Amino acid sequence: MLKVGVLGAGHLGKIHLRLLQQSDKYELVGFYDENQENAERISKEFGYKNFSTIAKLIHAVDVIDIVTPTLSHYKCAKVAIKSGKHIFIEKPIANTVEEAEEIIALANEYNVKGQVGHVERFNPAFIATKEMIENPMFIETHRLAEFNPRGTDVPVVLDLMIHDIDAILSVVKSKVKSINASGVSVISETPDIANARIEFENGCVANLTASRISMKNMRKSRFFQKDAYISVDFLEKKCEVVRMKDAPEVPGDFDMILQNAEGVKKQIYFTNPDVEQNNAILDELNSFADAINNNTTPVVTLEQATDALRVAYQIIECFDK
Repeated sequence: MLKVGVLGAGHLGKIHLRLLQQSDKYELVGFYDENQENAERISKEFGYKNFSTIAKLIHAVDVIDIVTPTLSHYKCAKVAIKSGKHIFIEKPIANTVEEAEEIIALANEYNVKGQVGHVERFNPAFIATKEMIENPMFIETHRLAEFNPRGTDVPVVLDLMIHDIDAILSVVKSKVKSINASGVSVISETPDIANARIEFENGCVANLTASRISMKNMRKSRFFQKDAYISVDFLEKKCEVVRMKDAPEVPGDFDMILQNAEGVKKQIYFTNPDVEQNNAILDELNSFADAINNNTTPVVTLEQATDALRVAYQIIECFDK
């Protein structure tokens, strides 16, 4: 079992602490939170060991789980890596692309592994359909959330849309060609609602919408490719696949047949792939332990997370044009 320590015991940090305690791949050594009053309260309530300094915690573990505000990701990662510790960082990887690239360089220099918490990669609905998503040419995503003051210190692109950016980059095997976007600040100092259109060199187009001032929550993505349409509901953890195949010579009474202008007949098949329920955060943390123990590539690498951050900032730059 890998000895692990958590930096940051806010809302998400407490979830990480609880899950690492449950995991059979880690031994939870303790945590550090700069708000010592909060740290002492959590330690008293849950029994986790509260370390008085970051240095003491880092010295006692093999893996550091960074669940601090984004602004401090780079500083925390740098200290951990230079101490030879593997790092798991919540998304986004860092506050700037330059910081993210520096984290990659340090991890390579000190020969440690890193993974970033793009948790939707472990969403069971996405896992159930990912192998079926082959060369999509149009993608549409909607990630809408009810207003929550937590997270409004960053634009909605870094808070919410980056989940979909990462998922899209993981299935589109092509470089980004161009980006157009617009964003509106309604309640916060930074944009609360944004729309982006990403064009890839292979012709694929992705249209992303993110909002944190919606009346209801929604996290849906739709992937269109030749002869197939794949819908993934990240919130409800459901998915649907609609496929088109050549129609049989003699269709059945209940077969759904479409005929185009050229007279070509296609049959439509609806399937709902089995979705195995999981705890995505626990799975991502455990997968990182496997990558360390087996010396394999983490599911969400530092490089992939940096690519998502780079695209996110290209979107944000469009707001000022």
